[in-house]
Amino acid sequence: MFARNHWYVAAWSHEIERHPLGRILLNEPVVFFRKKDGEVVALEDRCSHRGYPLHKGRLIEDTLECGYHGLTFNCSGQCVKVPGQSQIPSGANIRIYPIIEQWGFVWIWMGDRSLANPASITDWHLLGNPGWETRGERLHVGCDYKLIIDNLLDLSHLAFVHPKTLGSAAKLDEVQIKNEIAEDSVTISRWLIDVAPPPTYARGGFKGNVDRWQITNFQPPAFISLYAGAADTGIGASEGNIGDGIGLHTFNVMTPETAKTTHYFWAVTQRRVSKQEHLTDSIFQDIQKTVQEDVAVFEAQQRSLDLQPDAPMVTIKSDAGPVAARRIIERLVYAEKSDRLRRQA
Repeated sequence: MFARNHWYVAAWSHEIERHPLGRILLNEPVVFFRKKDGEVVALEDRCSHRGYPLHKGRLIEDTLECGYHGLTFNCSGQCVKVPGQSQIPSGANIRIYPIIEQWGFVWIWMGDRSLANPASITDWHLLGNPGWETRGERLHVGCDYKLIIDNLLDLSHLAFVHPKTLGSAAKLDEVQIKNEIAEDSVTISRWLIDVAPPPTYARGGFKGNVDRWQITNFQPPAFISLYAGAADTGIGASEGNIGDGIGLHTFNVMTPETAKTTHYFWAVTQRRVSKQEHLTDSIFQDIQKTVQEDVAVFEAQQRSLDLQPDAPMVTIKSDAGPVAARRIIERLVYAEKSDRLRRQA
C-alpha cells in the first residue's frame, strides 16, 4: 500500500517536546519524545505487554513508562523494567525508528533500517535559510494522500476552487503548459501571460497585467514543491527575469496516516525583503484559505469514492502529471513488495 523505504515527515520540530506524542504513520503507531539533551526519539507506540499506547504513559528521565502496567522502555526500544519482577520477558523490546531533524521537520524512516541513508532526504534547504521567511502548519485530512498529490500537480482547478485568492480569469486554453516526466520525478510548468493579477498577488503593487508562473515538482513518495509568482507583463519573466515581481515557494508533504487519512504538512517561504516586510504573513493567510478550500474538495472526493469505489473515472489532458506521479508510486510499492517476496523465498 505504501512505499516504506523512504524518508517521510513525521512532525514539525516544534511539535515534539518533553512529553510523549502519538502519531499513526503508514498504518503504524509511533510515539515521539525528546531526550533531556534535545534529541528526538521515535518508538513503536505499543506496549509489548498488552498493546496499550505508550504515548498515554509518561517520561521518566529518558525512559518511557507504560500507563497501564508500568513496563518501562529506553530510547533503544529495550524493556528495562517490569514492575513486580526482576526478569524481563523475551520479546518485550519494541521497534525504534531512524530519525533526522532537519529544516524544521522531523523525518522518519518507516522501512528497512539498513537502507536509511540521510543523504536521500528530499533537499528543501530553503526552509532552513535564515534569509527567507517561512510559515507553515500541519493538517489532518480525511483522504487518501494521493488525492492531494493529484490536486497539486493539476492546477487547472485554481479558477474554479480558488477564485477569491489564486484563481485567474484566464481561459485554460490560453495557459502555456510544459510537462517534464522522468523516472523518479514530475515537473509541471504553467505560464499565464498578460493576465490580471489574482487577489493574492494584487497587493504586490502591480500597475497593470502580469505574467504568472507555477512550476510544480513532485518527488516520491509524497513531496511536492511549487514555485509560483507574478511579474509585470512583458519584462521576460518566462525567461527568468521577475524584476520587482512576487515569487514564493510552497512545500507540501503528504504523509499517509492510513489508506484514507493523511498528515498534510505545508509551508510557504519567501526571500526577506524590507519593502515587503509583512507580505509573507498576508500571503500565508491567503494560501491557508486556498488549502482549506482544497481540503474540503479532498474530503468530499474521498466520501464519494468510498460510496462507489469501482465507479469509472475518465482522464483528461491536465491529468498528465497526476497520472505520472501515481505510476511512480505504484512502481516503488511493487518493487518493495517484489523484494520482500524474494527474501522470503
